[in-house]
Amino acid sequence: MATEQSAFSDTEDAPFNTVLVRETLHGRFQQEIISGRHHLIADEPKDAGGLGSGPGPYDLLLAALGACTAMTLRLYADHKKLPLLRTQVRLRHSRVYATDCAECETKEGMLDRIERIITLEGELNAEQRARLLEIADKCPVHRTLKSEIDIRTVEARIG
Repeated sequence: MATEQSAFSDTEDAPFNTVLVRETLHGRFQQEIISGRHHLIADEPKDAGGLGSGPGPYDLLLAALGACTAMTLRLYADHKKLPLLRTQVRLRHSRVYATDCAECETKEGMLDRIERIITLEGELNAEQRARLLEIADKCPVHRTLKSEIDIRTVEARIG
């Protein structure tokens, strides 16, 4: 069976959805994140051995879900001409016992839980608010997180 591989470069002509993450060599955990023209820093908090110089990996994951949720709601509200003034999405990640999750398929061990609280500002009626909360679950990042994900890892050899 042939093995499918993909090579990425850190040049500007890389695909738009390519992200490069590399150690900065400052502290134990600090990472530089490059996405097109955008540069960010990720790190662990000081009490976990990092420098506390940027959001941690789970914070970035939550940020991706929150941003996608808000963007999806904005797109829908604009398309339907709903009086949505502004959206705020607050998220929290935790690990819980599977037995504490009645609607989950997993029944043993621990599982990840993301709590998402959405604030909708504007003169929206109850039906519009309910529909927007339904639409929140249709954001692409939400769908990705709820789906089966195939992550393929290969080593890039230097020299």
